Amino acid sequence: MEQNLKIPNHVAIILDGNGRWAKAKGMPRNYGHVQGAKTVEVICEEAYRMGIQYLTVYAFSTENWNRPQDEVDALMKLLRNYMKTCLKTAEKNRMCVRVLGDKTRLDEDIRNRIAELEEATKNNDGLHFQIAINYGGRDEIVRAVKKLSAKVQSGEVDPADITADTLESYLDTAGIPDPDLLIRTCNEQRISNFLLWQLAYTEFYFTPVPWPDFTKEELMRAVEAYNHRDRRYGGLKEE
Repeated sequence: MEQNLKIPNHVAIILDGNGRWAKAKGMPRNYGHVQGAKTVEVICEEAYRMGIQYLTVYAFSTENWNRPQDEVDALMKLLRNYMKTCLKTAEKNRMCVRVLGDKTRLDEDIRNRIAELEEATKNNDGLHFQIAINYGGRDEIVRAVKKLSAKVQSGEVDPADITADTLESYLDTAGIPDPDLLIRTCNEQRISNFLLWQLAYTEFYFTPVPWPDFTKEELMRAVEAYNHRDRRYGGLKEE
């Protein structure tokens, strides 16, 4: 590891390429999703060892419901299993887990597992790990505006007092710092409706490596690239 490397506080990752990775190996797409889930476990551990405090991954978008039904069903089954695995990992690594997204469309048993996971890990002081499930950036902003509108309607909030910070407090990520670095795997160069509000000043890093092949070394490459960026906020260089 390079000396004096500045480690980003919050890294967000769009986990892309599971299906293509599996197809290239002559395997079904679901095999790629299973391997991708294992990669998440590894990167959680490596990220925290490296000094990253917050890690957010895009696991299932609001648009993913449009995939073939057998793939959606397999992803939901994987999600159920992952919630159990994640609870064990969180206990071992003192990881604080939070799920972002609209949970209302998820089956009741998955919602219950999410609630159990969040409750069991809320006081943990290790890696803050956010999983975006049935998440879309526009949907998140719309839901936040609806919640805020209800407060205005009830007289609890004066419209004249609404600021960016007010709206931010109604987002799924309330209390979580914005990402410093966004990584997208498998060479796609778009943000696909992920964290639209939060990525305002985030550095982007794109890699051709598909998510199941993403390693500690790949994460380090992304952090090294981040260190060569000239971070600016509103035209002012980050000190």
